[in-house]
Order: sequence, then C-alpha cells, then structure tokens
Amino acid sequence: MSEQRGERHRSRFNGDTRVLYRQAVRTPLPDIDAERMFYENMMNVADSQERKADMLEDPNITLLEAYERQLEGISESYKRRLESIAGDDYESVALAHFNGDRDDRVSRLAAYYYEGLWRMQQRITVADMMFFPIIIRYPDSFTVNIRFASGYATTKSVVYESPEHSEEDVEDEYFDRYYHESLFEQKEAAAKIRAWADVIREEFPDPDEASFDERKFGGIVSGGGRKGSLFSSVLERVEPDPDRFDEPVEEPVLVPEGKEAKRTERELLPEGSLVI
Repeated sequence: MSEQRGERHRSRFNGDTRVLYRQAVRTPLPDIDAERMFYENMMNVADSQERKADMLEDPNITLLEAYERQLEGISESYKRRLESIAGDDYESVALAHFNGDRDDRVSRLAAYYYEGLWRMQQRITVADMMFFPIIIRYPDSFTVNIRFASGYATTKSVVYESPEHSEEDVEDEYFDRYYHESLFEQKEAAAKIRAWADVIREEFPDPDEASFDERKFGGIVSGGGRKGSLFSSVLERVEPDPDRFDEPVEEPVLVPEGKEAKRTERELLPEGSLVI
C-alpha cells in the first residue's frame, strides 16, 4: 500500500528547484562510530566507480545499461537516506513540505533528498542534464551538495561514445572501425574511472588507520551526463574551506552551500551553464 501511495505521489510531483538550489546537507561526525559509517559510505562510492569501470570494459554491457545501473544505485542510496530521516512514508513528509503543510528540519531534509531522487530518476530519460554533486569532510561533520547542471559534460570530463545509440548513419565499410574506436574510448575512460576510486579512498581514509589530522579534511566533486550516444564522467579533488563552520551541529541539517561549490562551478562548468 505504501509503495502504491508513493507512486501516486510521484505521478503528481513535478519538481521544485528551490529545494536544492545553493543548499547542502551537513551531517555531524560526533564520534568514531559515526566516522566509521561515513567511511563505509565513501568506500561504497569508490566501489561503485570500480563497478562502472568494469561495465565499461565489458563489451556485453552497453553504455546505456551501465549508465542506468549507476543511476539506480544512487537512487537506492537516496531512498535509504530518506527512510532513515523520515521513515517509510517519506514521500508524504516531503510532499507536506512542498505543499506548505510542514516546515521543520525533518520535512526540509526529506524534501531535499526527495527532489534529488526525483531528478535522478528523470535523468534516465532526460538528456543534457548532469549530476554534479560535492561531498566534503570537515573535522566534526561532512556536507553533501546534490546539484544538477545543464549540459552533459564539464570542461574536464572524459567523454566516450556508445555506437549502439548513435543516430549517425555510418556506412558499413566504416562501421567496424567506428565500433572499435568507441570500444577503445570506453577502455580509456574505464582506466580513468578506476583511478578515481583511489582518489576517493585517499580523500576519505579509514578512521581506524589514519590519524585525525590526516582524515579531518577531504573532498570530491563528480559529474556525469549523457547527450545522445555520448556519455561523460569526471571526478576531482576538492580543497575544503577550513573556516566554513564556526559551530558544531548535533543532527543533520540544511546549510547554505560553501565557497567550494562556487569554486567548482567556475573551474569545471562551461560558460553559461545553469546549476540547480
């Protein structure tokens, strides 16, 4: 019954860009157990990069299938986060905020992740919209910016092509070459994506192995998009702003985005890009 009710909610929901715009979720890291959980989550992100690389290297898996599997994995993580924040009926909590019936911490967080989930699901069918999130570790907390940007690639993205989804009419005598060049591009992209998994592990080390000074700051920005038969991926380190927060937090809360978010937009997005 809850699942059917959620489907009805989603069918009526058309998104609200104000929920995500220039905001992030700040989550406290009060003790070693919280740090371990954060570390495990980031290792899952690193592992997902390696799974994506494996799929790009597998000629039996199309790029679209690899793309959709990654989106589904992110969507599932957002659903788990929503359930932990607002319970099984998170759709009702989020929609109560969107409709103006609730405006408390839990409903604001639920609306934030619900908007992210909805836009993530839209990306399966909507091209020219990049997923462009930032995750940053600070001494006593971490932040997650869920962002989407216009276009399909950043200025530093690796771009690779799926011949199965190309709309170009390639003559038979050239198709074999085109196909194998596309496979070569995919393998080159897979190597870079696999290396990004190591970047994530370096930015967010194991709290049981690294000293506090070694692990108290870290950050990544990533991006992924699609335009027709072209797919793109990027991941870069982010230097955290040590002066961003003056006070600790005791529970997850929405906060304004930091200087790091604006900096990554300037450094990575083409001129004229829109961000939500």
